[in-house]
Amino acid sequence: MSIEQLSFHGLRNLQPFTLHPGAGINLISGANGSGKTSLLEGIHILGMGRSFRTRQIKNAIQHDAGELTLFGRLAGEHGGSATTLGVRRLRDERELELRLRGERPARLSDMVEALPLQLINPDAFRLLEGSPAGRREFLDWGVFHVKHEFLTGWKRTRRALKHRNALLRRGRIDAKQLDAWEHELATWGEQVDQLRRDWFSAFLPVFEQTLSALLPLEGLSLHYARGWDKKRSLSEVLRAARASDEHMGFTQQGPQRADLRIRVNKKPAIEVLSRGQQKLVVSALKLAQGRFLESTLEPGTAGRHCVYLIDDLPAELDDYHQQRFCELLESMQCQAFITSVEPNALHNRWLPDTPVTMFHVKHKGSGEPGQPGLSRLVEG
Repeated sequence: MSIEQLSFHGLRNLQPFTLHPGAGINLISGANGSGKTSLLEGIHILGMGRSFRTRQIKNAIQHDAGELTLFGRLAGEHGGSATTLGVRRLRDERELELRLRGERPARLSDMVEALPLQLINPDAFRLLEGSPAGRREFLDWGVFHVKHEFLTGWKRTRRALKHRNALLRRGRIDAKQLDAWEHELATWGEQVDQLRRDWFSAFLPVFEQTLSALLPLEGLSLHYARGWDKKRSLSEVLRAARASDEHMGFTQQGPQRADLRIRVNKKPAIEVLSRGQQKLVVSALKLAQGRFLESTLEPGTAGRHCVYLIDDLPAELDDYHQQRFCELLESMQCQAFITSVEPNALHNRWLPDTPVTMFHVKHKGSGEPGQPGLSRLVEG
């Protein structure tokens, strides 16, 4: 399902606005600092309950505003009714107020499930150069949206891990308690690993196909590492590592150490690829997530179609690869929000029948780029 309305109030330097994006490609242009990325940030908060620019959402509230209010309406599919999402954050409160279809959702994951998002921005390079935590988040996003039992297993695994680590830090271990939590961790950790492996096996060919459409790259491999010795069960590993884990004060092996390893001819991709190639590999990973998600939908059912947020698509890419990227988006028939400084940078890269909607972010009261103050969105 696509976003058919956005209404934001109190978001950074943007004036309050209501926007009706197109169901296909949405191009957002404007000078540096005008608020293009803020628009993507608002969508991200709406669907994920967090910002990609700051750890504290209160920092996204306009400096003279008392609150941030975000609303979105998703188009219904196959005759179904529209889905509404809302996020409100008061400056003086610590918690987000969430609304899904007008009601408080039971959990944030309900919002995440309703609006699957993939973000491609400069921080996306962390999939290659950052810690395993970012790659696990990428991995688990995919498993969560495809394997409905994953969330329960993931939560139970985290709970067991937390209790085992607490016992390890006590200095004097209660053997019965440790046995109980190790059993819980092994049981649910093995289940999480199996779901991850099943997902990865099905995802891999979709990624390889997506990458070949953007950048044919011989020797690149994507490998799932589960976080402990593949020849032993998790229960065996936990028992054998008790003394070492007690010394360290935490569990050193387990599903919390899982990783996706991206290599080119057996060397880390980050050490081999140019910056432009890195962006294309990361983009292929992100786009393949959505393509795989949609491939799991049963024909004729209301779906969880992924929405793509792409910040400054032209950066790092030459004309040829910009064109390849746009052609792939066209073939996916997806909804995307793409920012660019130049209004016409991507305007002519689409086929005549591709639905493209253009918006421009302008500083209030002046056409001068970079002038401080609120910005407004106008349809191009």
